[in-house]
Amino acid sequence: MTARPDGAATEALPAGGAMRVMGSETEYGIHAPSAPTANATMMSARIIQAYAQVTRQRAAGGAETRWDYTDEEPLHDARGWTLERSAADPSQLTDQPPVLDAEAVALAYGRQELEADGADETGTLLMNMVLGNGARLYVDHAHPEYSSPEVTNPRDAVIWDAAGDLVALATVRKVAADRDLPPINLYKNNTDNKSVSYGSHENYLMPRSVPFGDIIRGLTPFFVTRQVICGAGRVGLGQDSSQHGYQISQRADFFEAEVGLETTIRRPIINTRDEPHATADKYRRLHVIIGDANLSQASNFLKFGTTATVLSLIEAGQAPHIEIHEPVAALQSVSHDISLTSTIRLLDGRRVSALDIQWMYYEAAAKLAQESGVADSISGDGHTHTVLERWEATLSMLGSDLNSAASSVEWLAKLSLLDGYRQRDGLGWGDARLGLVDLQWADIRPEKGLYYRLLARGRMDRIVDDAQIARAVTEPPRDTRAFFRGRCVTNFGKDVVGASWDSVIFDVPGIGKLQRVPTREPLRGTEELTGPLFARHRDAGSFLAELLGLKSPPPPA
Repeated sequence: MTARPDGAATEALPAGGAMRVMGSETEYGIHAPSAPTANATMMSARIIQAYAQVTRQRAAGGAETRWDYTDEEPLHDARGWTLERSAADPSQLTDQPPVLDAEAVALAYGRQELEADGADETGTLLMNMVLGNGARLYVDHAHPEYSSPEVTNPRDAVIWDAAGDLVALATVRKVAADRDLPPINLYKNNTDNKSVSYGSHENYLMPRSVPFGDIIRGLTPFFVTRQVICGAGRVGLGQDSSQHGYQISQRADFFEAEVGLETTIRRPIINTRDEPHATADKYRRLHVIIGDANLSQASNFLKFGTTATVLSLIEAGQAPHIEIHEPVAALQSVSHDISLTSTIRLLDGRRVSALDIQWMYYEAAAKLAQESGVADSISGDGHTHTVLERWEATLSMLGSDLNSAASSVEWLAKLSLLDGYRQRDGLGWGDARLGLVDLQWADIRPEKGLYYRLLARGRMDRIVDDAQIARAVTEPPRDTRAFFRGRCVTNFGKDVVGASWDSVIFDVPGIGKLQRVPTREPLRGTEELTGPLFARHRDAGSFLAELLGLKSPPPPA
């Protein structure tokens, strides 16, 4: 089947500013305090299975829609080649579903686990599911990962990313309520401080026509310095935190290359994975692996918003011409300089600060946005003006009074909290108690997490309110194909046997074969285009009959 679910494409998003199709991926740190040697992959599977239990209670429709791996192509490189599977690190083979079979389950927990709710008839635990809000929840590299649905602007990116934290919280609560299982804690951070790092990735769609070399040149200086406005902060220097101190970014010390295909080894500043999850000859999905996982809404908003505007600069050929000498070393130097006073050497011999480079990008972005009109507070796109305004204000505060930026810049908020402990108890940066404070900052339980305590006291800026985030746990974005995917899962879950970013697969009694509905255009499948179709049908058979022009099967008994 090649039918389109959604009619003609909507208009393209406004160019020149902060709007584009984007999304996030968060791997959560996982720990069972009462079972420190527990298998991390097994625990992560328990998290996925716990959320399946939660969603079953919420709606009877089929919370366990599985992920479809058909269109995954993780070894395609944007520089024009495909890595041989035999040469790939196993962690790169994300087109293969993770599996914990009955024997692995038994070895990890004992035979009684095979009877746990969520294991199928073979004893295999659920490892991957598509949610009613259009997101994906699955086990990735021994961590539970939430991949947000596609959105079109940085504000929505903040909302549906934060919705993932509520999904994670629901799983923690569910596991804790089971007296037969050890409680599991989840942390929105990026390292265990023992040399292991796990990712917080961003995804941005851009035209395939933009040369990848232009992307590398335009983004590298920006990514080296972006951390000053959206780093999450970290106690310890070096991958294993063997050096004492505090730094701006959780991830910086784990990067070893300027450009590359890998994500878990030899991590590059610019990742070259060419897996568009959309019409391939039209779109490129820029897979960004260098960011920190942010709890701060303001930091997250700037992370998405500024990156989107810089991509607009690159597309317009107006990105600043900056070439950094040894970008990887510069990335780590910036992260280790919490005074923001050190300078970076450029290839032309100049030395500039991280703030200088950020100002160059801001000024170029503001100029382009003014020329295109997208930043006009009345007639603009409704997002770029806010991004530029907050970007400028944040850079101004960082250049004049670091303390004034603590409510909006996460690494400074955490530093302020840590300095309070240090002064009160006379602690040096090597004191293990500070590492525990760092960890507790990232605890996703509001009663435990230190970030949430500051948020409740009004000491962290809000971009969106709690009600918007709570709705996004079950509601998909309305203006992308995520609406179609999410509604299919929610309304017809028992008949949806698989889904991905690219398609939804139905198995409806009476139709005779699987029906794959392609969703390769990210701006189709919206509420405007498909909402009336969902409203007209209460069963998947009649829904598909109208959508695909099939003979309608008998109505369900």
